[in-house]
Amino acid sequence: MTNVLVNLAVIIAQSTGISKYITELLPYLSFINPTLLTSQNYPEFNCYSVPNNLTPADGIKGHLRRLMWTQFQLPKIYKNLKSQLLFSPIPEAPLYTNCRYIVMSHDMIPLRFPKPFSPLTPYHRYYTPQVFQQAQHIICNSEATAKDITDFYQIPTSKITPIPLAYNRTHFRFLNLPTSNYFLYIGRQDPYKNLQRLITSFAALPNKGDYELWLAGPTDKRYTPLLQAQVEELGITHRVKFLNYVPYSELPKIINQALALVFPSLWEGFGLPVLEAMACGTPVITSNISSLPEVAGDAAILINPYNVGEITAAMQAIINDSELRKQLSQKSLTRANRFSWEQTGLDTVEVLKQYL
Repeated sequence: MTNVLVNLAVIIAQSTGISKYITELLPYLSFINPTLLTSQNYPEFNCYSVPNNLTPADGIKGHLRRLMWTQFQLPKIYKNLKSQLLFSPIPEAPLYTNCRYIVMSHDMIPLRFPKPFSPLTPYHRYYTPQVFQQAQHIICNSEATAKDITDFYQIPTSKITPIPLAYNRTHFRFLNLPTSNYFLYIGRQDPYKNLQRLITSFAALPNKGDYELWLAGPTDKRYTPLLQAQVEELGITHRVKFLNYVPYSELPKIINQALALVFPSLWEGFGLPVLEAMACGTPVITSNISSLPEVAGDAAILINPYNVGEITAAMQAIINDSELRKQLSQKSLTRANRFSWEQTGLDTVEVLKQYL
């Protein structure tokens, strides 16, 4: 008899944040012998096949199909398999049914920074709060996200357990490579990532001609042209590199050789690039708001992301002070060591067990 279902209908073969999260978690979920609802192949688990057209790879139609499947097909599967509990790595579950479930919440970005005509805004405004209200329990990735769930949806804190994410220790590590002359940003180019202020801050460096700013992450036809126009207007085209998507295998090298990771995001549910950079011993400059201080602790230079002068001053300090770079590097390695997927996995299983 199956007790726990893990709903992986959203997972695609390509590496995304959610697929990375579930891949790292699965070895620990094996302790409760779950059945995976999936279109992928996991030979070491009991699997129940679901349609393969329910994912973000199928665009908005994929999302809509998944929501319909979740509401109308999933309760039947739950009943037929005599399940006791459903775990979803995203905040999706069947509403107004007898399914008992626990969900994972990653962030409230679509509510903090709503985009006109984005389907994610009504999804978070109307569907997600119902999921949270009817859930047995909610797991999230930081104290900041837990506070957002309470503030936006009036969910009691007793119903929420923050469990930090982690990083791949064999992949992201100190490689003892020579430092190069570039500052690095990793991530998407959405406006809330604050790249316009980052570019302005870099352009204000008095000796910017000796340094480069590398922006690693997929270009976006909505935002990248505006950033490129800004770079041109500031006369720093030859100093700013748009690297587009960098393969996962190449990330440790470019992180290790950077002067610092600069990650001045206006909000993050967790902020994996900060943790991965610290695991490489690379100095980090990041925001003093949302979850980022939880991740960085005292191992980074924390700045007000709305203050261009503070971001420039932090980069200048990295350039000028080799002793500071050395201290940040050592503190980063120590700090990163506190995060492990094993702990994330065991803590998650502990929560699930409480509801079996």
